Amino acid sequence: MGSTASDTTVYTISVVVPVYQGELTLGAVVDELEPYTRVTATREGVRYRITEVILVHDNGPDHSDAVMRALEERYPFVRVIWLSRNFGQHAATIAGMAQSTGRWILTLDEDGQHDPASIGDFLDTAIRERAGVVYARFTNERPHGFFRSLASKSSKRMLGAAFQMPDASQFQSYRLVRGDVGRKLAGFAATGVYLDIALSWVTNRVATSPTVLRTADGRVSGYSLGALFAYFWRMVLTSGTTGLRAVSVLGGVIAALGLLVVVYVVVTPTVGGDPEAAGWASLMVVILLCSGAILVSLGVIAEYIGVSLNVSMGRPLYLVVDDPETIMPDDDPPIAPEDLPTADTLPITGTIPVVRPGVFDDRRDTA
Repeated sequence: MGSTASDTTVYTISVVVPVYQGELTLGAVVDELEPYTRVTATREGVRYRITEVILVHDNGPDHSDAVMRALEERYPFVRVIWLSRNFGQHAATIAGMAQSTGRWILTLDEDGQHDPASIGDFLDTAIRERAGVVYARFTNERPHGFFRSLASKSSKRMLGAAFQMPDASQFQSYRLVRGDVGRKLAGFAATGVYLDIALSWVTNRVATSPTVLRTADGRVSGYSLGALFAYFWRMVLTSGTTGLRAVSVLGGVIAALGLLVVVYVVVTPTVGGDPEAAGWASLMVVILLCSGAILVSLGVIAEYIGVSLNVSMGRPLYLVVDDPETIMPDDDPPIAPEDLPTADTLPITGTIPVVRPGVFDDRRDTA
């Protein structure tokens, strides 16, 4: 950067971490972020520092809450936000963004797979390309099967092409967002919103920055096939009314096919000399096509009505409450700050432990 502003300006960054299952990894993640709370320069000479790390408790199955309290006691830059129940990763992230104060907002997962060393590169990319959002572009393959990865990438690209929005394959939970954009977006985001879709509503300057996804333990995503479909369908429903237009197009296509069938039924007995043709097969095909199109259309419309109903009823995207410990003391003894796992005692560049066998965070965006 050759600008004078970059020599004097120190960009402040708020880090938002939605926490669902971070009992064994969250301490090491915060330890890794701590050096960046002091003024640091990027490769291109831009100065920045992390002014706050906002941990959003999303009511997971482990004892992340105790770890979060200990981290807040140990580090003055750590703030904890308590949600009344599990609202999901996107809602928890938006709740943290709403409480942020930094000029930029960095969002990352609690499992240690996102490398904080890439923060400077994200900021360089944002300033160089004047982008409102910078997503991580992972240069290594994730530990998924070939068909699983192909299905995920192709569905996201199809969504981007069909619904006139940025390539959804860029969407990652490791992202840098302009602070003013993130906070204002949090003010109008409704229940059921998909965060990256909402970001595409308010900015068309989107960039990516290369980084490495740290998955040395080969940990796979918690998404099942059903969860992946729900994830994809949620993006469709929150992308706008294009799906309803598709229903109209489908009706027009079926009507055109019906007209062709009518012409065929009228012309065939005369041209083919087969006045005895009963036409039962063609009749059944037409009935099945039309009834199928009607049911699909009604289903899509019903889904949109359901989304609108949640908003009109005032169902909250999230609800911030007081620390549950002050209301209902935990039976377990609190974790002392000196007993927290650290980057030295728990290297997150190696194996990332799973908190409980059979329990996983199925909300991760890096699917």
